[in-house]
Amino acid sequence: MTDSQTIQSVSLKQLQELLQQMGYRVTESEQAGNRQLLSASQGIGFALRLGNPANEVDQALDYTLSCALRVQGEMPAGIESAWNIGKRFARLAVQGEFLVLEMDVIVAGGVAPTYLQATAELWDRLLQEFLLFLRQHAATNHAASGEQVLSQQDAEQAAAKQAEVEATEAVQA
Repeated sequence: MTDSQTIQSVSLKQLQELLQQMGYRVTESEQAGNRQLLSASQGIGFALRLGNPANEVDQALDYTLSCALRVQGEMPAGIESAWNIGKRFARLAVQGEFLVLEMDVIVAGGVAPTYLQATAELWDRLLQEFLLFLRQHAATNHAASGEQVLSQQDAEQAAAKQAEVEATEAVQA
């Protein structure tokens, strides 16, 4: 591999083009003065935000893929630990009434172009596993205590409103 093939930093435009080439519908938006990309996979919305700035204008050394879902009812105790113990690459956190799945992608030091596509494919796979995890957890929780963590309708509504929710959280922060 030559240096010309190595990606040292990324821009939102590059990442938008990559996602679109992979079949994703992508929209650029702004939240609290920061540009981001909004898309969806498996019917669940997610955001892509650039991280640490590179030396070049509008370039970053890393970015974060993030999916926030609103939980119906009480937050199940230990749900984030159950995910984080069993899964790698993406972490789950509880933020208020939201479950937030995030995955960092680092390009600093240089990566092959196929690495960016591979991480997008990994993110898609993790979202599939996340939905399965939530359904299984909801079924187990529902059977044990009669509570349901997240319905499919809530997941779809959360995906449709993710940009609005993120903007509200940014204003409150």
